[in-house]
Amino acid sequence: MSRVPVAIIGSGNIGTDLLFKIKRQSSTLTATAMVGVDPASDGLARAGRLGLATTADGIDGLLAMPEFDAVRVLLDATSAGAHARHADVAREHGKLVVDLTPAAVGPYVVPVVNLDRHRAEPNLNMVTCGGQATIPVVAAVSRVAPVAYAEIVASIASRSAGPGTRANIDEFTETTARAIESVGGARHGKAVIVLNPADPPIVMRDTVYCFVDGATSPDEVTRSVEAMVDEVRGYVPGYRLKQRVQFDRVVVDYLPALDAGFDGLRVSVFLEVTGAGHYLPAYAGNLDIMTAAAVRTAERMCELRGWVSQ
Repeated sequence: MSRVPVAIIGSGNIGTDLLFKIKRQSSTLTATAMVGVDPASDGLARAGRLGLATTADGIDGLLAMPEFDAVRVLLDATSAGAHARHADVAREHGKLVVDLTPAAVGPYVVPVVNLDRHRAEPNLNMVTCGGQATIPVVAAVSRVAPVAYAEIVASIASRSAGPGTRANIDEFTETTARAIESVGGARHGKAVIVLNPADPPIVMRDTVYCFVDGATSPDEVTRSVEAMVDEVRGYVPGYRLKQRVQFDRVVVDYLPALDAGFDGLRVSVFLEVTGAGHYLPAYAGNLDIMTAAAVRTAERMCELRGWVSQ
């Protein structure tokens, strides 16, 4: 199979993990270039040893590379501010972008939920780690029963939250909540992130609550959620249910999220995400699920666009 050339923008932990995933797992993509801004970064050094073209001159350095013309996909693991320029460059040169930053220039994408719907888009955003872990579950519930309200709590190891995550907690919660609605299908969504300081660090754990009509079949919801978890595990092997899906009857006069009362079922789903340990530690499942989703998105888009030849 002829593999599709991609360039990774960002030589930090996320960019380096993307490189390792592509090198070890992808039969569709080949990483040909890595872009950074720090000449001493470990990511650039590792990429150079693996035979990639490298530059510490940012996107301008990539544009000057002879490899740039052949590149079809840019995987951006930098920042929302930097992505604005990267998106402009990609559009000018006809490159597909998979965006792991909070920029959201393009539509939110969760591979198992809505990727094929956006096959014509030039720029695809990976939402957040919490979104990639929990939105599939909200979507699994909403495909068998209308979800009036969905709330997710993402708990990640404090050590796996870098300065970018810490500086953008508000953006994380707002972006995830919007995607719970627009991608997951909930009428109203809320997201909470918890930085767990436990030592040794714990793996990523996520809780999903969905409020549905009281006549909803628990067996149907359970089957849908379990099937979705299996789909996600196809590209995130460490993704799993911690216990069986739970159901509680909820009757309240007023639920702030709905600005109304509620009489129905609360569906509770408990998840755990262990990283593959390619470059990042196994407890950093929050970062691993983002890079895994980005690689899967790039692979599928290359397939849909006919760029993969046998």
